[in-house]
Amino acid sequence: MNLYLLRHAIAAERGSPGIEDDSQRELTSVGAAKMRRIARGMLKLDLKFDLVLSSPYLRTRQTADIVADVFDARDVLRFTDNLIPGAGGEQVVAEINKHYRKRVNILLVGHEPTLSSIISMLVSGDPTLAITMKKGGLCSLTIPVLTYGRCATLEWLMHPSPLALLGGK
Repeated sequence: MNLYLLRHAIAAERGSPGIEDDSQRELTSVGAAKMRRIARGMLKLDLKFDLVLSSPYLRTRQTADIVADVFDARDVLRFTDNLIPGAGGEQVVAEINKHYRKRVNILLVGHEPTLSSIISMLVSGDPTLAITMKKGGLCSLTIPVLTYGRCATLEWLMHPSPLALLGGK
């Protein structure tokens, strides 16, 4: 399995006027535009997804929508509470194993610190390894058999800027 983890793009700040619920923070216009470039950069890397699994929070939903549009992958876009802020990686691993076991190229769209904790656990067996996932950053893991523990190889972790540059204007 190839597991990709994408942090949502730049969103409205916490406590922004008119936004009382963290789940309703949307992407800024700058964040949405950069995410389109990042998604085009991802496409140029010749990535493919047979599942895009996202947190249902507005900013991650918008990020996943952009990727699904660029990849023409709306038919494989799903949402799960197992990727909301504060969710444990164990639940999303269980969900993948239960419902999506046969998928080969999976993209998870989520939040920090959940994503770095998942990467840490799958690569080292310890959820506290220091990993920085910038907004719009992307990680690639290869996994022979997905378990919630040391089971993955870190292939790469990309800062959003090179991805956006690769995607052009």
